Amino acid sequence: MLVILCHSMNMTSTNNVSAAERILFEIKSRGARNIGELGESLGMSPEGARQHLVKLHEAGLVEHVDEKRPRGRPIRRWHLTEAGHGRFPDSHAQLTVDLFSAARAAFGEDGVDRLIAERERQMLSDYATALEGADSLQVRVERLAELRRREGYMAESSKGDAGDWILVENHCPVCAAARVCQGLCRSELEIFRSVLGPEAKVERTDHIIAGARRCAYRISPN
Repeated sequence: MLVILCHSMNMTSTNNVSAAERILFEIKSRGARNIGELGESLGMSPEGARQHLVKLHEAGLVEHVDEKRPRGRPIRRWHLTEAGHGRFPDSHAQLTVDLFSAARAAFGEDGVDRLIAERERQMLSDYATALEGADSLQVRVERLAELRRREGYMAESSKGDAGDWILVENHCPVCAAARVCQGLCRSELEIFRSVLGPEAKVERTDHIIAGARRCAYRISPN
């Protein structure tokens, strides 16, 4: 099941994963890809990648867009359909949505705010413990990415071009809840700012709730 990939798979641990699942994971984590890019990334021939994409397309999990170029033939790029994104499940989505709806009905918005605040307090404690002893911004960002990866966010960090760091989350396992309670997203941004410390400036540059394919954060020395 691809739910396992969301929580534990990285780009090198694919030995026991089918080629079709690897293609879905590659598109989910890297965005729309053409056949050549998929073949090169996954170590398969372009024809092999094409055959898997045909089957995934027939299953309704991927579709393509032909991008025009100034010269030559258009490039066909494949991306996930809604059903394809659904193969990376939202953790206990309906249960979480129902709980927030029940809290709002029983205790009002103030009760929902208190629920989010308690979640934030617990996450801050856990994250602070995990980042304890990290003596540089780089190490803190890398540890934060690892924490989020374990929680199912398909997170990864990389060095930016201007001495900053980029934290990317290719999947949001609480997306359904965040759509009905956007305080969750605000809370997580504040958690990042708190655990990375006052010497770090954290900006969200991409947001799944706003229509992006991923959430991304720029982290720079403050």
